[in-house]
Formats: sequence, structure tokens, C-alpha cells
Amino acid sequence: MIGYVKGTVEGISDEYILVENNGIGYRIFTSGKALADIGKLHQSVILYTYLHVREDELSLYGFPTAEEMETFKLLISVNGIGPKVALSILSALSVKELSMAVMMGDAKAITKANGVGNKGANRIIMELKDKLKYDDLMSVASGEADSGSIAATEGKPDNISDTVLALVSLGYSEFEAMKAIKQIPDAQSMNSDKLLKAALKKIF
Repeated sequence: MIGYVKGTVEGISDEYILVENNGIGYRIFTSGKALADIGKLHQSVILYTYLHVREDELSLYGFPTAEEMETFKLLISVNGIGPKVALSILSALSVKELSMAVMMGDAKAITKANGVGNKGANRIIMELKDKLKYDDLMSVASGEADSGSIAATEGKPDNISDTVLALVSLGYSEFEAMKAIKQIPDAQSMNSDKLLKAALKKIF
């Protein structure tokens, strides 16, 4: 219904911001990370929005990137995870960190968010492991990798070069990535998804 809101920040609270657009003030709930980044009043912002509809309330949720908004929508699709808990998760973890936690089955990382216990974290992993796909992580890696990173992987099998790019996008150096991959005996015969998971275990 409302794809995004672009306007001026006229109010900031612990849970939401007020954005004025053409004389209308939109109350937009957002994550703690977004609130921290916004920081001050009277600056221009653009937030990708999701309208949450309940019988007694319409609430607008907004995010600085479309990727974060889509992740929010995935989280609230999980049984028992409402918008407030989803925002809590996105306040504690970045989209990449959440994707990695789901891929690795790392419930402990997800329980860093307020209001999320071990049972809820495992439910998120179970329901999202097939939705937060390896390809999503690879698209981030391709977008963030610089020309040096790409050059360093030329001539290597696709699964290895793809895995190096994914690890670099998560904040590891190329040296750390290649060191981890070299510790995996059958690396060249594994597909990229399995190789990334195995490499992350070696790094940890």
C-alpha cells in the first residue's frame, strides 16, 4: 500500500520516528539500529515501509533498505514472531548476521535479541532456513566485493571463488577465507552452500 516514505524527521522516540511528508506526519516504527543511524531531527530520510494490519490497529514499519524490510516480513511470517520481536531481532543483528545465524543453526546468536528465547530462536531457524538462501548472501557478496577481491578469486573453481566472496562480505579477510577453505579436504567437490557452511565452522 505504501512502498516508502520520504520526508523530514520531526520526532524520535525509543520505538519510532515521526516523518513529515507534505504536511502529514507518519509514525513509523523501526529498529534500534535505524534509530541510532538517524540520530537527529530535521534531516531528510527515506524508509521502505510495511503496513501491519490488525483488527484494532494499523501500524507502519520502516527500514533504511529494502533488504531489511524483506527480512522483517520473513521474520513476522514465523509462527509466534510478531512485529515487535522482529524489530528486536533486527536491532540486535544485521541482515547478514541473521542470515549467517540461520544458515549455521546458531540459536544462541538470535537469542541476543530481547524477547527471543531458545525455543523461539530454533523456530526461526527451522522456518527460515529454506527462505534465507545462500543465493541471497551471494548477491550481497557480489555487490560489496571490490575489484581486488574479484581478481584474487580468478582462476579458482566457481564454488571456491563464490565462497571467498561470501566470507569477505561477512567481514573476513581473503586470507582467512582461503585458510578456512584449505582445511576442508573435499572443498572442490562441494557445492557453494555446503562449502560456505563448512568454512564458517573452520573459522569459528
